[in-house]
Amino acid sequence: MASDEGTTTARVDSWIWSVRLTKTRSMAASACRAGHVRVNGERVKPAHGVRPGDEVRLRQAGRERIVVVTRLVRKRVGAPVAAECYVDNSPPAPPREEIAVIAVRDRGAGRPTKRDRRELDQLRSRFGTGPTPDREP
Repeated sequence: MASDEGTTTARVDSWIWSVRLTKTRSMAASACRAGHVRVNGERVKPAHGVRPGDEVRLRQAGRERIVVVTRLVRKRVGAPVAAECYVDNSPPAPPREEIAVIAVRDRGAGRPTKRDRRELDQLRSRFGTGPTPDREP
């Protein structure tokens, strides 16, 4: 069975991977090392232990996942079993319409011209994601 009833803790990187919050265990460990994982409000290293009742916050892809551990698993389990291992308290994901438009250039289009850069800056400043043009009167 994937659950170890006799143990009281599991590595946080292993648990995050086991319940399918990240695709790979190395991605979970990297997130821990980068400070994107917090257990009960504290930044943790990959080997930190989690127990049932702990709150785990994982920041990924511009979104924060907040989960409460209900069951420990050490090996990767199926999605239905993984959903039983935590309570998801995350805020809902923003609708697709609210996600900012990202300027995409065609592959092989070469270096952007001065005109292209001005248009990109204007687009970014409109959505508040990029630098505002420095123009003096």
